[in-house]
Amino acid sequence: MKRIAIIGGGISGLAAAFALEKHRRSGVELDYSLFESSSRMGGVLLTEHVDGCRVEAGPDSFLTEKPWASDLCREIGLGDQLIGSNDRERKTYILVKGRLVPIPDGLMFMVPTRILPVIWSPLFSTGTKIRMMREWFHPPRKSTADETVASFVERHYGPEMVDRLADPLLSGVYGGQASQLSVRAVLPRFGDMETRHGSLGRAMLAARAKAPRVPAPKSLFTSLKDGMQQMVDAIVSHLTPSALHIHTPVQALQREDSGWVVSAGYASDLFDAVIIATSAQDAARLGLPHELSSTLAGIEYTSSVTVALGYDQRVRHSLPPGFGFLVPRSEGRRLLAVTFVHNKFPHRAPQDRALLRCFLGSARDRTLLDVADDEMVNVIWQDLRHILNLTAEPLFTRIYRWKGAMAQYNVGHIERIRAIEQACRELPGLTLAGNAYHGIGVPDCVRSGTEAASNVLKALGVSDAG
Repeated sequence: MKRIAIIGGGISGLAAAFALEKHRRSGVELDYSLFESSSRMGGVLLTEHVDGCRVEAGPDSFLTEKPWASDLCREIGLGDQLIGSNDRERKTYILVKGRLVPIPDGLMFMVPTRILPVIWSPLFSTGTKIRMMREWFHPPRKSTADETVASFVERHYGPEMVDRLADPLLSGVYGGQASQLSVRAVLPRFGDMETRHGSLGRAMLAARAKAPRVPAPKSLFTSLKDGMQQMVDAIVSHLTPSALHIHTPVQALQREDSGWVVSAGYASDLFDAVIIATSAQDAARLGLPHELSSTLAGIEYTSSVTVALGYDQRVRHSLPPGFGFLVPRSEGRRLLAVTFVHNKFPHRAPQDRALLRCFLGSARDRTLLDVADDEMVNVIWQDLRHILNLTAEPLFTRIYRWKGAMAQYNVGHIERIRAIEQACRELPGLTLAGNAYHGIGVPDCVRSGTEAASNVLKALGVSDAG
């Protein structure tokens, strides 16, 4: 009987546990224990029901084009619960000099593939538009050194593109700044496109021309009818209840010839293998070898705050159409972004309610976690009043603080991950999973946990096919 410990009950740890449970049920002689320090499983995936609205404390969805989360949902019986974003309403605004300006058609992430809509858009100055046209003639350029996203984008399109698009977009995903994030880790396709084509615009069109004709995804984002916690609850229902240990922080790991001693709570136990699915910072504090611990500790994290505001029908009708807006740093606001949830997902709020999700924090506002609730709400109200002319009192407010939840893929991230993986190869039975390594979204975390389980089984000589 092989015994496997999983440390961390977020979506990565749960995905690993589900993969192991499948093998156990198929007849593989294994046992697993999942240790979670908090009072619940699921980490940042948390849904509350307030005044008829489904309020997401963490991620409200995941990218449809990344299949791992959707595939897992189907496997755990939630296939009929998957819903797509209302892409007929998919318009996103950028705050520019206090005014909401829609992102024009013809931009793929931040790369112009159709010139006329971009040229007519007030989002960019004349100088930036001229740089966009010149970018089509950039020669191929091979770079062996890593660089920041800001440096890369500025080289192609200028600083205004960094300020108004690259930085706000990446801040919403990573909670970081384009001036720190690694282009090789965050936007690896861009480096390849520059090497092959020079111009990112030409590269996008060339890739589109070569791509096989397949139906486009029905929606950009996918979620669940009753909220993202449905996924957590369904996974937990498939696991062995006695294997789940909440309120049980792991204090230390110790390698022995026969396996790993896991010290959790007031007890220690011996396991053949360990999957660490916590943050890299928490993993660094478990007593691993010094070089591995210090490299893990070198992965930085930022914190974030999500504030949900519920309003009545009058506010709903007063808001602009679309999914919401992003706020560049140059605007001098503490808000990073606001999502009009009632537009993005039709199942999230009744027809007579408006549901807004406001995002704050990240690398550009590290003190926000210490702000009192009433002060934080006042900050948001002031920004919403200036941006949306919104003066109504919300029907309800929910504030969620996520300390150190967002891993930063800063310059040098790929080399750091290679060093971590090499160090793990020298420690038989140890595997890492989570958002610190090869992707920060829910699908990436599902894949990370599933692959960690597969790697552990192979290391123990257990057939991955069960």
